[in-house]
Amino acid sequence: MNTIIEEFMAQVNENIEALAVFDNDRKLSRRELLQLADTIALRIPEGCKRVGIIMNHSVEMIASIFAALRVGAAYIPVEPFFPKERIRYMMEEAEVRVLITNSGYADRFSGFTNIIVDKGFAIEETAAVGAEYDEKDLAYILYTSGTTGKPKGVSVTNANVCHYVRAFRNEFHPAFGDIMLQHSVCSFDIFVEEVFTTLLSGAALAIPSDEERADAKKLIDFIRRNNVTMLSGFPYLLQEINDLPEIPKSLRLLISGGDVIRASYVTNLLGKVEVYNTYGPSETTVCASYCRCTDENILEDGTFPVGKPVLGVEIKVMDDEGREVTYGEVGELCIFGGGVSNGYIGNRNEENKAFVNTADGRMYRSGDLGYYLPDGNIAFLHRKDTQIMIRGKRVEVSEVENVLTRSELIRQAYVAPKVDDNNLSYMVAYVVPEKEDVRLEDITDYMKDYLTDFMIPEYFVELKSLPLNANGKVDKAALPNVLRKVAA
Repeated sequence: MNTIIEEFMAQVNENIEALAVFDNDRKLSRRELLQLADTIALRIPEGCKRVGIIMNHSVEMIASIFAALRVGAAYIPVEPFFPKERIRYMMEEAEVRVLITNSGYADRFSGFTNIIVDKGFAIEETAAVGAEYDEKDLAYILYTSGTTGKPKGVSVTNANVCHYVRAFRNEFHPAFGDIMLQHSVCSFDIFVEEVFTTLLSGAALAIPSDEERADAKKLIDFIRRNNVTMLSGFPYLLQEINDLPEIPKSLRLLISGGDVIRASYVTNLLGKVEVYNTYGPSETTVCASYCRCTDENILEDGTFPVGKPVLGVEIKVMDDEGREVTYGEVGELCIFGGGVSNGYIGNRNEENKAFVNTADGRMYRSGDLGYYLPDGNIAFLHRKDTQIMIRGKRVEVSEVENVLTRSELIRQAYVAPKVDDNNLSYMVAYVVPEKEDVRLEDITDYMKDYLTDFMIPEYFVELKSLPLNANGKVDKAALPNVLRKVAA
Protein backbone atom coordinates (compact mmCIF):
# COMPACT_ATOMS: atom_id res chain seq x y z
CA MET A 1 0.00 0.00 0.00
CA ASN A 2 2.04 2.94 -1.29
CA THR A 3 -0.47 5.32 -2.89
CA ILE A 4 -2.33 8.27 -1.39
CA ILE A 5 -5.81 6.89 -2.06
CA GLU A 6 -4.99 3.44 -0.63
CA GLU A 7 -3.55 5.06 2.51
CA PHE A 8 -6.62 7.27 2.88
CA MET A 9 -8.99 4.35 2.34
CA ALA A 10 -7.25 2.54 5.22
CA GLN A 11 -8.06 5.52 7.46
CA VAL A 12 -11.67 5.57 6.26
CA ASN A 13 -12.05 1.85 7.03
CA GLU A 14 -10.48 2.27 10.47
CA ASN A 15 -12.91 4.98 11.64
CA ILE A 16 -15.40 5.96 8.97
CA GLU A 17 -17.15 8.71 10.96
CA ALA A 18 -14.03 10.42 12.37
CA LEU A 19 -13.64 14.10 11.53
CA ALA A 20 -11.39 14.60 8.49
CA VAL A 21 -11.55 18.25 7.41
CA PHE A 22 -13.41 21.42 8.31
CA ASP A 23 -13.59 25.13 7.57
CA ASN A 24 -15.81 27.84 9.02
CA ASP A 25 -18.80 26.65 6.96
CA ARG A 26 -18.59 22.88 6.77
CA LYS A 27 -17.27 19.75 8.47
CA LEU A 28 -16.68 16.42 6.74
CA SER A 29 -16.03 13.01 8.24
CA ARG A 30 -13.67 10.65 6.47
CA ARG A 31 -16.67 8.97 4.84
CA GLU A 32 -18.11 12.31 3.72
CA LEU A 33 -14.77 13.50 2.34
CA LEU A 34 -14.48 10.32 0.31
CA GLN A 35 -18.06 10.69 -0.92
CA LEU A 36 -17.59 14.34 -1.89
CA ALA A 37 -14.34 13.46 -3.68
CA ASP A 38 -16.16 10.70 -5.57
CA THR A 39 -19.03 13.04 -6.47
CA ILE A 40 -16.54 15.44 -8.04
CA ALA A 41 -14.47 12.63 -9.56
CA LEU A 42 -17.45 11.39 -11.57
CA ARG A 43 -17.39 14.71 -13.44
CA ILE A 44 -13.77 14.26 -14.54
CA PRO A 45 -13.62 12.91 -18.11
CA GLU A 46 -12.52 9.30 -18.42
CA GLY A 47 -8.80 8.88 -19.10
CA CYS A 48 -7.86 12.31 -17.74
CA LYS A 49 -4.34 12.23 -16.27
CA ARG A 50 -3.74 15.89 -15.30
CA VAL A 51 -6.21 18.05 -13.37
CA GLY A 52 -5.67 21.72 -12.58
CA ILE A 53 -6.92 23.01 -9.23
CA ILE A 54 -7.69 26.76 -9.12
CA MET A 55 -9.85 27.31 -6.05
CA ASN A 56 -10.28 29.26 -2.85
CA HIS A 57 -9.17 27.30 0.19
CA SER A 58 -12.05 25.25 1.58
CA VAL A 59 -13.28 21.77 2.38
CA GLU A 60 -14.32 21.54 -1.28
CA MET A 61 -10.78 22.29 -2.44
CA ILE A 62 -9.41 19.34 -0.46
CA ALA A 63 -12.17 17.09 -1.85
CA SER A 64 -11.29 18.24 -5.39
CA ILE A 65 -7.64 17.29 -4.91
CA PHE A 66 -8.72 13.85 -3.68
CA ALA A 67 -11.10 13.61 -6.65
CA ALA A 68 -8.19 13.97 -9.07
CA LEU A 69 -6.19 11.34 -7.18
CA ARG A 70 -9.26 9.09 -6.98
CA VAL A 71 -9.37 8.73 -10.79
CA GLY A 72 -5.62 8.11 -10.93
CA ALA A 73 -4.74 11.61 -12.15
CA ALA A 74 -2.12 14.08 -10.90
CA TYR A 75 -3.24 17.49 -9.67
CA ILE A 76 -1.58 20.81 -10.52
CA PRO A 77 -2.41 23.39 -7.81
CA VAL A 78 -2.45 27.14 -8.48
CA GLU A 79 -3.73 29.99 -6.34
CA PRO A 80 -6.43 32.08 -8.10
CA PHE A 81 -4.50 35.29 -7.41
CA PHE A 82 -1.45 34.13 -9.41
CA PRO A 83 -0.82 36.08 -12.64
CA LYS A 84 -3.10 34.90 -15.44
CA GLU A 85 -0.35 34.24 -17.99
CA ARG A 86 1.73 32.38 -15.42
CA ILE A 87 -1.21 30.09 -14.66
CA ARG A 88 -1.86 29.51 -18.36
CA TYR A 89 1.79 28.57 -18.95
CA MET A 90 1.76 26.06 -16.09
CA MET A 91 -1.45 24.40 -17.19
CA GLU A 92 -0.42 24.18 -20.82
CA GLU A 93 3.05 22.80 -20.08
CA ALA A 94 1.53 20.25 -17.69
CA GLU A 95 -0.91 19.24 -20.47
CA VAL A 96 -3.92 20.03 -18.31
CA ARG A 97 -7.27 19.91 -20.09
CA VAL A 98 -9.55 19.85 -17.05
CA LEU A 99 -9.73 22.55 -14.37
CA ILE A 100 -11.61 22.18 -11.11
CA THR A 101 -12.41 25.72 -10.07
CA ASN A 102 -14.89 28.05 -8.39
CA SER A 103 -17.58 29.77 -10.46
CA GLY A 104 -15.87 33.12 -9.86
CA TYR A 105 -12.86 31.99 -11.91
CA ALA A 106 -14.66 29.95 -14.57
CA ASP A 107 -14.37 32.53 -17.36
CA ARG A 108 -10.64 33.25 -16.92
CA PHE A 109 -9.33 30.55 -19.24
CA SER A 110 -10.59 29.30 -22.58
CA GLY A 111 -9.55 25.94 -23.98
CA PHE A 112 -10.06 24.03 -20.72
CA THR A 113 -12.94 21.92 -19.48
CA ASN A 114 -14.13 23.56 -16.27
CA ILE A 115 -15.66 21.58 -13.42
CA ILE A 116 -17.32 24.10 -11.11
CA VAL A 117 -17.14 23.25 -7.42
CA ASP A 118 -18.32 25.98 -5.05
CA LYS A 119 -18.79 26.00 -1.29
CA GLY A 120 -21.61 23.74 -0.21
CA PHE A 121 -21.20 21.44 -3.23
CA ALA A 122 -23.65 18.59 -2.56
CA ILE A 123 -22.64 14.99 -1.96
CA GLU A 124 -24.33 12.41 -4.14
CA GLU A 125 -24.78 9.38 -1.91
CA THR A 126 -24.72 6.93 -4.82
CA ALA A 127 -21.38 8.20 -6.13
CA ALA A 128 -18.66 5.55 -6.31
CA VAL A 129 -15.38 5.61 -8.19
CA GLY A 130 -13.04 2.77 -8.96
CA ALA A 131 -9.53 3.01 -10.39
CA GLU A 132 -6.25 1.15 -10.45
CA TYR A 133 -3.55 2.83 -8.38
CA ASP A 134 0.19 2.58 -8.90
CA GLU A 135 2.84 4.06 -6.61
CA LYS A 136 4.78 5.21 -9.68
CA ASP A 137 1.88 7.40 -10.87
CA LEU A 138 2.28 11.13 -10.39
CA ALA A 139 0.44 12.60 -7.42
CA TYR A 140 1.05 16.26 -8.27
CA ILE A 141 3.15 18.70 -10.26
CA LEU A 142 4.37 21.64 -8.19
CA TYR A 143 5.76 24.69 -9.96
CA THR A 144 8.82 26.52 -8.66
CA SER A 145 10.83 29.45 -9.99
CA GLY A 146 12.96 28.59 -13.05
CA THR A 147 16.21 29.95 -14.49
CA THR A 148 14.85 30.30 -18.04
CA GLY A 149 12.28 32.92 -17.12
CA LYS A 150 9.59 30.25 -16.97
CA PRO A 151 8.51 28.33 -13.84
CA LYS A 152 9.49 24.66 -13.73
CA GLY A 153 7.18 21.83 -12.70
CA VAL A 154 8.43 19.22 -10.25
CA SER A 155 6.73 15.86 -10.79
CA VAL A 156 6.12 13.98 -7.53
CA THR A 157 4.82 10.41 -7.37
CA ASN A 158 2.44 8.69 -4.99
CA ALA A 159 5.39 6.72 -3.62
CA ASN A 160 7.25 9.99 -2.90
CA VAL A 161 4.29 11.36 -0.92
CA CYS A 162 3.73 8.13 1.02
CA HIS A 163 7.44 8.06 1.86
CA TYR A 164 7.14 11.52 3.37
CA VAL A 165 4.00 10.64 5.31
CA ARG A 166 5.91 7.76 6.93
CA ALA A 167 8.84 10.05 7.74
CA PHE A 168 6.50 12.61 9.31
CA ARG A 169 4.72 9.94 11.36
CA ASN A 170 8.05 8.60 12.58
CA GLU A 171 9.05 12.01 13.99
CA PHE A 172 5.80 13.74 14.99
CA HIS A 173 3.24 10.93 15.57
CA PRO A 174 0.07 12.59 14.23
CA ALA A 175 -3.04 10.65 15.20
CA PHE A 176 -6.78 10.77 15.83
CA GLY A 177 -7.42 13.83 18.01
CA ASP A 178 -4.70 15.93 16.39
CA ILE A 179 -5.76 18.92 14.30
CA MET A 180 -3.41 20.42 11.72
CA LEU A 181 -3.79 24.03 10.57
CA GLN A 182 -4.04 24.49 6.79
CA HIS A 183 -2.29 27.82 6.40
CA SER A 184 0.02 27.55 3.37
CA VAL A 185 -0.74 28.43 -0.24
CA CYS A 186 -1.53 25.34 -2.31
CA SER A 187 1.49 25.75 -4.58
CA PHE A 188 4.04 25.33 -1.80
CA ASP A 189 5.46 22.19 -0.17
CA ILE A 190 4.06 23.07 3.24
CA PHE A 191 0.55 22.54 1.83
CA VAL A 192 1.49 18.96 0.92
CA GLU A 193 2.70 18.44 4.47
CA GLU A 194 -0.44 19.94 5.98
CA VAL A 195 -2.88 17.91 3.91
CA PHE A 196 -1.42 14.46 3.39
CA THR A 197 0.49 13.80 6.62
CA THR A 198 -2.76 14.72 8.39
CA LEU A 199 -5.42 12.89 6.38
CA LEU A 200 -3.30 9.76 5.84
CA SER A 201 -2.51 9.51 9.57
CA GLY A 202 -5.94 9.82 11.14
CA ALA A 203 -5.74 13.47 12.18
CA ALA A 204 -8.04 16.30 11.02
CA LEU A 205 -7.38 19.38 8.88
CA ALA A 206 -8.60 22.86 9.91
CA ILE A 207 -8.97 25.51 7.17
CA PRO A 208 -9.24 29.18 8.22
CA SER A 209 -10.81 31.84 6.00
CA ASP A 210 -8.66 34.08 3.79
CA GLU A 211 -9.31 36.90 6.25
CA GLU A 212 -8.09 34.80 9.18
CA ARG A 213 -5.10 33.59 7.22
CA ALA A 214 -4.04 37.18 6.50
CA ASP A 215 -4.45 38.53 10.05
CA ALA A 216 -2.25 37.04 12.79
CA LYS A 217 -4.66 37.89 15.60
CA LYS A 218 -7.64 36.35 13.81
CA LEU A 219 -5.55 33.30 12.91
CA ILE A 220 -4.61 32.76 16.54
CA ASP A 221 -8.28 33.08 17.50
CA PHE A 222 -9.08 30.38 14.92
CA ILE A 223 -6.35 28.14 16.38
CA ARG A 224 -7.70 28.60 19.91
CA ARG A 225 -11.35 28.19 18.92
CA ASN A 226 -10.70 24.95 17.04
CA ASN A 227 -8.07 23.42 19.36
CA VAL A 228 -5.42 23.19 16.64
CA THR A 229 -2.53 21.00 17.83
CA MET A 230 -0.07 21.16 14.91
CA LEU A 231 1.11 24.02 12.74
CA SER A 232 3.60 24.08 9.87
CA GLY A 233 4.62 27.45 8.47
CA PHE A 234 7.27 29.99 7.64
CA PRO A 235 9.57 31.35 10.38
CA TYR A 236 7.66 34.63 10.39
CA LEU A 237 4.46 32.90 11.48
CA LEU A 238 6.30 31.34 14.40
CA GLN A 239 7.64 34.78 15.23
CA GLU A 240 4.05 36.10 15.43
CA ILE A 241 3.15 33.30 17.85
CA ASN A 242 6.35 33.97 19.81
CA ASP A 243 5.20 37.55 20.42
CA LEU A 244 1.87 36.49 21.94
CA PRO A 245 1.37 37.02 25.68
CA GLU A 246 0.19 33.40 25.83
CA ILE A 247 0.59 30.46 23.45
CA PRO A 248 -2.68 28.69 22.57
CA LYS A 249 -2.85 25.75 25.01
CA SER A 250 -3.86 23.24 22.33
CA LEU A 251 -0.64 23.66 20.29
CA ARG A 252 1.86 20.85 20.77
CA LEU A 253 3.98 21.17 17.61
CA LEU A 254 5.33 24.09 15.58
CA ILE A 255 7.22 23.27 12.38
CA SER A 256 9.24 25.93 10.58
CA GLY A 257 10.18 25.52 6.93
CA GLY A 258 10.88 27.37 3.73
CA ASP A 259 13.41 29.84 5.11
CA VAL A 260 16.00 30.45 7.79
CA ILE A 261 14.66 30.41 11.34
CA ARG A 262 16.50 32.49 13.92
CA ALA A 263 16.62 31.83 17.64
CA SER A 264 15.22 35.32 18.21
CA TYR A 265 12.00 34.19 16.48
CA VAL A 266 11.23 31.52 19.09
CA THR A 267 12.60 32.85 22.40
CA ASN A 268 9.26 32.40 24.18
CA LEU A 269 8.39 29.11 22.52
CA LEU A 270 11.34 26.87 23.36
CA GLY A 271 10.54 24.67 26.34
CA LYS A 272 6.80 25.36 26.07
CA VAL A 273 6.00 23.64 22.77
CA GLU A 274 7.93 21.41 20.37
CA VAL A 275 9.64 23.61 17.75
CA TYR A 276 11.29 22.11 14.68
CA ASN A 277 13.46 23.55 11.92
CA THR A 278 13.14 21.65 8.63
CA TYR A 279 14.91 21.57 5.29
CA GLY A 280 14.10 20.13 1.89
CA PRO A 281 13.64 21.23 -1.73
CA SER A 282 10.38 20.53 -3.59
CA GLU A 283 12.43 18.17 -5.76
CA THR A 284 12.82 15.81 -2.78
CA THR A 285 9.18 15.97 -1.53
CA VAL A 286 8.66 18.44 1.28
CA CYS A 287 11.39 17.85 3.90
CA ALA A 288 14.65 15.92 3.82
CA SER A 289 15.81 16.76 7.36
CA TYR A 290 14.41 17.74 10.76
CA CYS A 291 15.97 19.51 13.71
CA ARG A 292 14.28 19.91 17.10
CA CYS A 293 15.16 23.43 18.24
CA THR A 294 16.53 23.89 21.76
CA ASP A 295 18.52 26.51 23.65
CA GLU A 296 21.54 24.22 23.33
CA ASN A 297 21.73 23.87 19.53
CA ILE A 298 21.69 27.52 18.43
CA LEU A 299 24.53 28.21 15.97
CA GLU A 300 26.93 31.14 16.22
CA ASP A 301 25.00 33.12 13.61
CA GLY A 302 21.81 32.85 15.66
CA THR A 303 20.15 30.21 13.46
CA PHE A 304 19.48 26.52 14.03
CA PRO A 305 20.91 23.53 12.16
CA VAL A 306 18.65 21.86 9.60
CA GLY A 307 19.22 18.64 11.49
CA LYS A 308 19.53 15.06 10.37
CA PRO A 309 17.90 13.18 7.48
CA VAL A 310 14.29 12.03 7.92
CA LEU A 311 13.35 8.37 7.81
CA GLY A 312 14.19 6.88 4.41
CA VAL A 313 16.55 9.69 3.38
CA GLU A 314 20.30 10.15 3.30
CA ILE A 315 21.99 13.55 2.92
CA LYS A 316 25.64 13.81 1.95
CA VAL A 317 27.70 17.00 1.92
CA MET A 318 29.77 16.69 -1.24
CA ASP A 319 32.41 18.66 -3.11
CA ASP A 320 32.32 19.55 -6.81
CA GLU A 321 33.96 16.22 -7.66
CA GLY A 322 31.24 14.22 -5.92
CA ARG A 323 33.33 13.30 -2.87
CA GLU A 324 31.85 13.49 0.59
CA VAL A 325 33.57 16.11 2.75
CA THR A 326 34.48 15.81 6.43
CA TYR A 327 32.74 17.76 9.19
CA GLY A 328 33.33 21.48 9.13
CA GLU A 329 34.07 21.56 5.39
CA VAL A 330 31.58 23.36 3.15
CA GLY A 331 29.96 21.38 0.36
CA GLU A 332 26.74 20.89 -1.58
CA LEU A 333 23.83 19.12 0.11
CA CYS A 334 23.05 16.03 -1.97
CA ILE A 335 19.88 14.10 -1.13
CA PHE A 336 19.13 10.39 -1.60
CA GLY A 337 16.10 8.28 -0.73
CA GLY A 338 12.37 7.87 -1.10
CA GLY A 339 11.60 11.55 -1.55
CA VAL A 340 13.70 12.15 -4.66
CA SER A 341 11.11 12.97 -7.32
CA ASN A 342 10.86 12.21 -11.04
CA GLY A 343 12.36 15.61 -11.84
CA TYR A 344 11.04 18.43 -14.01
CA ILE A 345 8.44 18.03 -16.72
CA GLY A 346 8.90 19.51 -20.18
CA ASN A 347 12.10 20.08 -22.10
CA ARG A 348 14.45 20.67 -19.15
CA ASN A 349 17.35 18.35 -19.87
CA GLU A 350 19.92 20.78 -18.50
CA GLU A 351 18.08 21.35 -15.21
CA ASN A 352 17.31 17.64 -14.84
CA LYS A 353 21.06 17.00 -14.63
CA ALA A 354 20.66 17.81 -10.93
CA PHE A 355 19.04 14.34 -10.65
CA VAL A 356 21.77 11.72 -10.81
CA ASN A 357 21.61 7.92 -10.73
CA THR A 358 24.46 6.69 -8.53
CA ALA A 359 25.62 3.41 -7.00
CA ASP A 360 23.89 4.54 -3.78
CA GLY A 361 20.59 5.27 -5.57
CA ARG A 362 18.97 8.27 -7.17
CA MET A 363 20.44 11.55 -5.94
CA TYR A 364 19.36 15.19 -6.15
CA ARG A 365 22.07 17.85 -6.11
CA SER A 366 20.29 20.63 -4.26
CA GLY A 367 22.55 23.57 -5.09
CA ASP A 368 22.48 24.40 -1.37
CA LEU A 369 25.70 24.74 0.57
CA GLY A 370 26.21 23.51 4.11
CA TYR A 371 28.48 21.51 6.40
CA TYR A 372 28.43 18.71 8.97
CA LEU A 373 28.51 19.65 12.62
CA PRO A 374 30.48 17.46 15.07
CA ASP A 375 27.25 15.85 16.35
CA GLY A 376 26.19 14.77 12.85
CA ASN A 377 23.64 17.52 12.32
CA ILE A 378 23.84 19.60 9.15
CA ALA A 379 24.11 23.39 9.03
CA PHE A 380 22.69 25.21 6.00
CA LEU A 381 24.65 28.18 4.63
CA HIS A 382 23.16 29.54 1.40
CA ARG A 383 22.43 28.79 -2.25
CA LYS A 384 25.24 27.86 -4.57
CA ASP A 385 23.70 29.93 -7.38
CA THR A 386 21.41 32.95 -7.58
CA GLN A 387 18.40 31.23 -6.06
CA ILE A 388 17.20 32.95 -2.89
CA MET A 389 14.28 32.81 -0.47
CA ILE A 390 11.89 35.77 -0.31
CA ARG A 391 9.27 35.58 2.46
CA GLY A 392 9.82 31.87 2.65
CA LYS A 393 9.39 31.23 -1.06
CA ARG A 394 12.02 30.24 -3.56
CA VAL A 395 12.99 32.77 -6.23
CA GLU A 396 15.43 32.40 -9.12
CA VAL A 397 16.84 35.89 -9.49
CA SER A 398 17.61 35.15 -13.13
CA GLU A 399 13.90 34.47 -13.81
CA VAL A 400 13.01 37.92 -12.48
CA GLU A 401 15.75 39.44 -14.63
CA ASN A 402 14.60 37.57 -17.73
CA VAL A 403 11.04 38.81 -17.30
CA LEU A 404 12.27 42.39 -16.93
CA THR A 405 14.43 42.25 -20.03
CA ARG A 406 11.55 40.90 -22.14
CA SER A 407 9.59 44.08 -21.52
CA GLU A 408 9.37 46.74 -24.23
CA LEU A 409 9.77 49.27 -21.43
CA ILE A 410 13.26 48.10 -20.49
CA ARG A 411 16.40 48.21 -22.56
CA GLN A 412 18.73 46.56 -20.06
CA ALA A 413 18.25 45.08 -16.61
CA TYR A 414 20.23 43.37 -13.89
CA VAL A 415 18.70 42.00 -10.72
CA ALA A 416 20.97 41.66 -7.71
CA PRO A 417 20.24 39.45 -4.71
CA LYS A 418 21.01 41.18 -1.43
CA VAL A 419 21.05 40.17 2.23
CA ASP A 420 20.26 42.55 5.09
CA ASP A 421 21.71 42.55 8.61
CA ASN A 422 19.17 39.93 9.71
CA ASN A 423 20.34 37.60 6.93
CA LEU A 424 17.05 37.99 5.06
CA SER A 425 17.15 38.22 1.27
CA TYR A 426 15.80 40.97 -0.94
CA MET A 427 16.31 42.06 -4.56
CA VAL A 428 17.43 45.26 -6.24
CA ALA A 429 16.58 45.72 -9.92
CA TYR A 430 18.94 47.95 -11.89
CA VAL A 431 17.11 49.06 -15.03
CA VAL A 432 17.90 51.07 -18.14
CA PRO A 433 14.52 52.27 -19.51
CA GLU A 434 13.82 52.23 -23.23
CA LYS A 435 12.39 55.77 -23.01
CA GLU A 436 12.79 58.67 -20.60
CA ASP A 437 9.15 58.78 -19.49
CA VAL A 438 8.85 55.17 -18.29
CA ARG A 439 7.20 55.08 -14.88
CA LEU A 440 7.94 52.58 -12.13
CA GLU A 441 4.22 51.78 -11.96
CA ASP A 442 4.29 50.72 -15.62
CA ILE A 443 7.22 48.38 -14.97
CA THR A 444 5.66 46.74 -11.92
CA ASP A 445 2.26 46.40 -13.63
CA TYR A 446 3.98 44.55 -16.46
CA MET A 447 5.85 42.27 -14.06
CA LYS A 448 2.64 41.37 -12.23
CA ASP A 449 1.39 39.62 -15.40
CA TYR A 450 4.27 37.13 -15.15
CA LEU A 451 5.49 37.08 -11.55
CA THR A 452 3.83 36.69 -8.18
CA ASP A 453 4.13 39.65 -5.79
CA PHE A 454 7.02 38.29 -3.73
CA MET A 455 9.10 37.93 -6.93
CA ILE A 456 8.95 41.64 -7.75
CA PRO A 457 12.11 43.39 -6.48
CA GLU A 458 11.79 45.57 -3.43
CA TYR A 459 13.97 48.30 -4.95
CA PHE A 460 14.46 49.67 -8.47
CA VAL A 461 17.44 51.80 -9.51
CA GLU A 462 17.30 53.68 -12.82
CA LEU A 463 20.58 53.88 -14.72
CA LYS A 464 21.58 55.41 -18.06
CA SER A 465 23.56 52.24 -18.80
CA LEU A 466 24.73 49.12 -17.00
CA PRO A 467 28.43 49.21 -16.06
CA LEU A 468 30.34 46.42 -17.79
CA ASN A 469 33.68 44.82 -17.01
CA ALA A 470 36.39 43.82 -19.49
CA ASN A 471 34.60 40.54 -20.23
CA GLY A 472 31.46 42.37 -21.28
CA LYS A 473 29.58 41.25 -18.18
CA VAL A 474 27.85 43.48 -15.65
CA ASP A 475 30.41 44.95 -13.28
CA LYS A 476 28.67 44.23 -9.97
CA ALA A 477 31.20 46.23 -7.98
CA ALA A 478 30.38 49.36 -10.02
CA LEU A 479 26.65 49.22 -9.29
CA PRO A 480 25.32 51.56 -6.60
CA ASN A 481 24.68 49.67 -3.39
CA VAL A 482 21.14 49.74 -1.99
CA LEU A 483 20.84 48.91 1.68
CA ARG A 484 17.62 47.87 3.39
CA LYS A 485 16.93 49.43 6.76
CA VAL A 486 16.42 46.72 9.36
CA ALA A 487 13.97 47.26 12.19
CA ALA A 488 15.53 47.22 15.64
